Amino acid sequence: MDDPRLDKWLWMVRVFKTRPDATAACRAGKVLLGELEAKPGRDIHVGEVVIVRTADVTRTLKVVGFPRARVGAKLLPEYMQDLTSAAEYERAKQAAIEHHLAHERGRPTKKDRRDMNEFFGGD
Repeated sequence: MDDPRLDKWLWMVRVFKTRPDATAACRAGKVLLGELEAKPGRDIHVGEVVIVRTADVTRTLKVVGFPRARVGAKLLPEYMQDLTSAAEYERAKQAAIEHHLAHERGRPTKKDRRDMNEFFGGD
């Protein structure tokens, strides 16, 4: 099988939810191949290391193979090896918790306000 485009591979191994999201991330410079920014149409090869910066975490992935189509989560180890450190995932988890706590202290949402009005007997 021919080596696929980078954006297509990122979508097939579930790094991004849609292929246009993968293409946009490549164009925005959030995907690196080795040390260089990668274009979405670049062919990738087995053994290359791809670094992907998403909102929460910077993932380091090694290309192991190429699926024919988008694969399920259980099959991902056949096509990529996740080299991301556990500390990176822990940092992302901590950031998500802090974001949630900041929202809890902040202004109530519209749903929260409706629930409070219902509880206190308002309109």
